[in-house]
Amino acid sequence: MSNQINVAILGATGAVGTEIIDLLIERDFPVKNLKLLSSPRSAGQKIPFKNQLIEVEAVDENSFKDIDIVLASAGGSTSKYWANTIVSSGAVMIDNSSAFRMNPDVPLVIPEINPQEALAHKGIIANPNCTTILMGVAIYPLHQIQPIKRIIVSTYQSASGAGARAMEEVKIQSQAILKGENPVAEVLPYPLAFNLFPHNSPLMDNNYCEEEMKMVNETCKIFGDDSLRISATCIRVPVLRAHSEAINIEFAKPFSITKAREIIAQSKGVKLVEDWDRNYFPMPIDATGKDDVLVGRIRQDISNDNAMELWLCGDQIRKGAALNAVQIAELLINQKS
Repeated sequence: MSNQINVAILGATGAVGTEIIDLLIERDFPVKNLKLLSSPRSAGQKIPFKNQLIEVEAVDENSFKDIDIVLASAGGSTSKYWANTIVSSGAVMIDNSSAFRMNPDVPLVIPEINPQEALAHKGIIANPNCTTILMGVAIYPLHQIQPIKRIIVSTYQSASGAGARAMEEVKIQSQAILKGENPVAEVLPYPLAFNLFPHNSPLMDNNYCEEEMKMVNETCKIFGDDSLRISATCIRVPVLRAHSEAINIEFAKPFSITKAREIIAQSKGVKLVEDWDRNYFPMPIDATGKDDVLVGRIRQDISNDNAMELWLCGDQIRKGAALNAVQIAELLINQKS
């Protein structure tokens, strides 16, 4: 790849796709030509990029000619359908869906954790699940100092994880409830405004849902440690675009809480947010629009000398999806420069 890159965004009109466009501008990504791709339904829209308006095109077999990097965020079935076409055209596909994450031949990458994996790709690099990314960035620095044995995590996941239409649905439902009307659920299975419910991904045979098992399996793959014991409970909450997680981490022996704070405060991609006097810790409203994962309320587990608790909030669309993908693309550029 030259320093100037031909980039295609597959799913350019979705919540993550539009965020990727903004990040390419913000981060001064060396785009030579930008192609915006979508389903025929969204084709024809014009989206501003720097000093130009780019028309969204319906994706077809010729869309990836002369493209260097494809940032895909159009869902698993779309990614699977176009993957061979993308790779055979000579482009690298950075995929935000779950389609290839657990494929042993596909790197699953969080740049703050395993950047070297991205450089060993065979044409496809997978972007992890949003909750996995946020948790991994926060706790991997501790794992490097003293290996983690067990993780118990509960997530509080925003509507953005289900896309732009789900975010809009929460707004409409909220307005309906405030008018005394019944909220209508069309995108999500139940009303989310003024409500919460276990994550709506399919239930597996072990009674964990697909989202929960993504956290389990992806974290083990990214950390390179299949001995990690992980249990996750994922909940949808009426927040627009930042996820929160309550995490209990168990080590083989006690881990200094003071040391943990120092490590997290100095780690890339995270920001320590703690004001114990005010009882002020990370909140979704503070994490929205931010690149860093906000981490705080780090404390000793009073039930287990070898465990600690922490709380985090992170922007699901940004670091949980679009930013992580762009950072992976930057790794590829830096390799070639």
